[in-house]
Amino acid sequence: MNALVGAMGDAVVVCDVKGHVIVWNPGAERIFGWTADEALGQRMDMIVPERLRKRHWDGYDQSMATGKTKYAHDLLRVPAVDKAGRAMSIAFTVFMLTGPDGQVTACGSVIRDETDRFAEDRALKKREADLEAQLAAISPRS
Repeated sequence: MNALVGAMGDAVVVCDVKGHVIVWNPGAERIFGWTADEALGQRMDMIVPERLRKRHWDGYDQSMATGKTKYAHDLLRVPAVDKAGRAMSIAFTVFMLTGPDGQVTACGSVIRDETDRFAEDRALKKREADLEAQLAAISPRS
């Protein structure tokens, strides 16, 4: 299993029930800039923007209490920050890990950096709006 997680290009991050990182693969190192040694044992605040932390932890605690997450199959797109403090856009799914007794022991995510794609989408939407405005300005009004 470690070889699989280590070979993945996407980030794989797993946290215990209190939100401390217990798995941080090379993909996470590449995307976020923190080495595994720096990340292990830390809380996810290192990549969650400050303005979103309360919402993040409310959702995390709810998932830990219920053992359920609505993001197991739905892709979640949110802002994040890397080690240098650079704003990023990430997309991820969540998985819950349970012990033999069925109790949640950890929560993990498979994360992809979509910062470039997000910027391209935003630029395309702006270009589309600009073209529509130009077209409206030259079109005769009825």
